[in-house]
Amino acid sequence: MSSAGKVIKCKAAVLWGLEQPFSIEEIEVAPPKAHEVRIKILATGICRTDNNATTGVMPAKFPVIVGHEAVGIVESIGEGVTSLKPGDKVIPLCVPQCGICSNCLKPDSNYCDMLDIVGKGVLSDGTSRFTCKGKPVYHYMNTSTFTEYTVVRDVAVAKIDAAAPPEKACLFGCAFTTGYGAAINTAKVTPGSTCAVFGLGGVGLSVIIGCKIAGASRIIGVDINPRKFEKAKAVGATECVNPKDHTKPISEVLKEMTGDSVRYTFEVTGNLDTMIDALASCHKNCGMSVVVGDPPASSVLTFDPMLVFDGRTWKGCIFGGWKPVNDLPKLVSDFMAKKFNLDELVTHILPFDKIEEGFNLLKKGESIRTVLTFQH
Repeated sequence: MSSAGKVIKCKAAVLWGLEQPFSIEEIEVAPPKAHEVRIKILATGICRTDNNATTGVMPAKFPVIVGHEAVGIVESIGEGVTSLKPGDKVIPLCVPQCGICSNCLKPDSNYCDMLDIVGKGVLSDGTSRFTCKGKPVYHYMNTSTFTEYTVVRDVAVAKIDAAAPPEKACLFGCAFTTGYGAAINTAKVTPGSTCAVFGLGGVGLSVIIGCKIAGASRIIGVDINPRKFEKAKAVGATECVNPKDHTKPISEVLKEMTGDSVRYTFEVTGNLDTMIDALASCHKNCGMSVVVGDPPASSVLTFDPMLVFDGRTWKGCIFGGWKPVNDLPKLVSDFMAKKFNLDELVTHILPFDKIEEGFNLLKKGESIRTVLTFQH
């Protein structure tokens, strides 16, 4: 029997409060309202941004279902949805594309007004579609993918190739798209240049892939976890450096290694000190540093203004600069055409109920990307 128009009961990983473990609960997922879509999740990646919600680094309203990097199938649609239909394979978007706000109308902006990085936790009508034990459970970053079913706005969905494998394609919901776009769109890495990537997780490795495809001749991976170096080199890093192996500041180390020729640096950890290190590591006059990692909420950064007065460019990056509804289908098609290989990014595939194990792998630095799969 069709489930359209009916409440669906399913399993979800609920966070009841800060610093609490995920609790696998039976929840109720309401039908989609006007301009909303209900999605059956097939696979979802574990990103550090989700872990940041558990610690308060990223704002969230509790109880909450986090998760923002996934692939699923449209189960049903609400009134007024014309761009999607039941059965479509899709990626829920943490960065929507409404197409009508002032930001969406700018050709070089993807910061849609419907983006929720402040933890509102509700959809357009100010309410949630999730309940558990008679209480509302809040949404996270427009997506909430640590659940068998979720409801999102229709402008926060990208339809993709039906043949795309969910365990790899889910990375286009955050990690790969963000990192690859940081190199290609935000920095616009030039052929023959030297790049340094600070942080060698899933997003950092995706930055490396982007730098390599852009034609960078030297790509230096920087991380305090040497276990990540092998993977970094496998996707294109020419060498890797552990700042703990040196007594000098990493900016001085990179300057000596390259003859002061690092043109582009990328900070992919969200650590405030590392942001300054990455800025100081690019060429003082013509260098560019891109902040890719999520900074802690309500934090303040203090730095020497001479770092930018000398001529450096310091840029931020949201979702790799892509217009997600328009661009994600093309990126997935490029992946299907083998323009890039994501095998090195997915180190673990676990069933959904092993979510705590997946987060432990992340916290211990033993994974690049863990993908959770659902048995519907």
